[in-house]
Amino acid sequence: MTRWRSRILPPLLAAALLAGTAPAHGEEPDPTPPGPASGTAPEAAADPAPEATADPAPEAAADPASEAAADPASDVLVPGIAGAGRPEYPMDTPDQVLPPTTPDGEIPVPEPEEEVDELVEYLPRGAVKAACTARTGLYQRQVERLLKLKADGKQSAADCRAIRAFQTKQKIKPANGYAGPVTWGRAELLAARKNPNAAKKCPVRSYPVACVDLNRELMWVQKGKKITYPVVNIRSGRAGYRTRTGWHSVYWRHKDHWSTIYDTPMPFSQFFDGGQAFHGVYGPIATPTGSRGCVNLSYRNAEKLWSVLRKGDRVYIWGKRPGL
Repeated sequence: MTRWRSRILPPLLAAALLAGTAPAHGEEPDPTPPGPASGTAPEAAADPAPEATADPAPEAAADPASEAAADPASDVLVPGIAGAGRPEYPMDTPDQVLPPTTPDGEIPVPEPEEEVDELVEYLPRGAVKAACTARTGLYQRQVERLLKLKADGKQSAADCRAIRAFQTKQKIKPANGYAGPVTWGRAELLAARKNPNAAKKCPVRSYPVACVDLNRELMWVQKGKKITYPVVNIRSGRAGYRTRTGWHSVYWRHKDHWSTIYDTPMPFSQFFDGGQAFHGVYGPIATPTGSRGCVNLSYRNAEKLWSVLRKGDRVYIWGKRPGL
């Protein structure tokens, strides 16, 4: 198995990255056509908050708002299974508006050390051990709509039972009724599989179009009305690093791309707008926070997309990531 080539970051920068204090960049304007530029930075899952060490009390009929007031840290979303959701590489780095620098040589990116469990939900610490949580989820209204419940954005006992049943059927862990990013992402994916372009948001053309729906955090490729790459979950840009909408074109593909800024891997990179690209990541996709502008896919989905798109293929992006 290929291993990640290690380099030493400058001590201050390394410390800042590990501490999460590296300066953030604001959103950049739309770029000019690709030209000479600096590097790009990769995307990956944001490091989840540390696991809770205290034994949280089981959920009951307690008011979630009062619980949060008593313990603000309880609203931080963490993986519901201890040790899950950790990215394999520290890749959460700033997006660059300019195209990447052509590498001097080719160094293969590594394959994942292990398969990522995409079905571990993120939820508040206080809800981790609940049998059926009373807490309103981060994607409560969206999940209610997809499960054909009353979409009022408020958790009820009936909502919890229905969401928990869906989680159990889909093998989402823990199955305790919290409407988090994993549950929402899975429900959107299942609803879209038969006809992802049912709302006709992605233009139908005689040539291939990579369709990226930020509202649902989904993407697929179509040629005419035929789906040539099935719909998959993605992660798009967070606030301040939004994935740029509108028409774009794949202008450079680099299978073994390494960030020229932080020397981290961006497997199967397909750049479509400055430093924004489709590329694989080594951690979960459905995380509470978004990317730094790129369209992130799981490693395996990015690998499959590599065989579908070609240089010059069109990309159409619309919508807005929920929560922005």
